[in-house]
Amino acid sequence: MKDYSAPLGYQQITSLSSATALTVPAGSSYAVIRAQTQAVRWRDDGTSPTASVGIPLGTSDTLVYDGNLSAIKFIEQAASAALNVAYYS
Repeated sequence: MKDYSAPLGYQQITSLSSATALTVPAGSSYAVIRAQTQAVRWRDDGTSPTASVGIPLGTSDTLVYDGNLSAIKFIEQAASAALNVAYYS
């Protein structure tokens, strides 16, 4: 029985001026997500977030997301946001 998560990849997204989905490596079951420089907002319900609507993720917050990785989208709340994402099995 495997008792650890295997790392499957890393992604940095620097263009978040419009709602942006993740590029999910095959076999990923969850992601560790952290905003850098500026806060972002996210939604995973099929509707794109906007700069003022969605769940905020601040630069000091970490989101461990194990929902549908293909459905979640992010957008910056202010210019120059970046998103760092690590994927795991």
